[in-house]
Amino acid sequence: MRINRSVPPPTVVPVLVYPDVRAAVAFLSAAFGFVERTRIGENHRAQLAVGDDGAVIVADVGAGRRPPQAGGFAHLVRVRVGDVEAAFTRACEHGAIVLEGPVNREYGERECTLEDPGGHIWNLAEAVADVAPEEIGCETVSQWPAYQGA
Repeated sequence: MRINRSVPPPTVVPVLVYPDVRAAVAFLSAAFGFVERTRIGENHRAQLAVGDDGAVIVADVGAGRRPPQAGGFAHLVRVRVGDVEAAFTRACEHGAIVLEGPVNREYGERECTLEDPGGHIWNLAEAVADVAPEEIGCETVSQWPAYQGA
């Protein structure tokens, strides 16, 4: 794949719409540890990185783009973290709304779900056990390359 330094390198990059891009960047940086990499205009767009290989683009309202509407959600962003408790506490300290506090799941993850001031839903997750999909009634169709030999 060709390199282009003007865009985030991950293969999948969510583009999230906010009414105020600068406020969204400030919240995502403070609450979830994102780092702004590229600013496009003062309030048009921003590219943010998280962890070793995660990214989002924060976009302004306009040209058919609108933020989530109250009363439901059409998407959520899942971010893997090293310590869910610490990430949850940090997000709450910066104003995230708790939809579900940290909880252990049967599939080996400890997760929490939060809403940011723009109405976007965030799922923070930490692996607490290595669980094969078959152990919980699922089927491995093709193994993720990172898990080959596991």
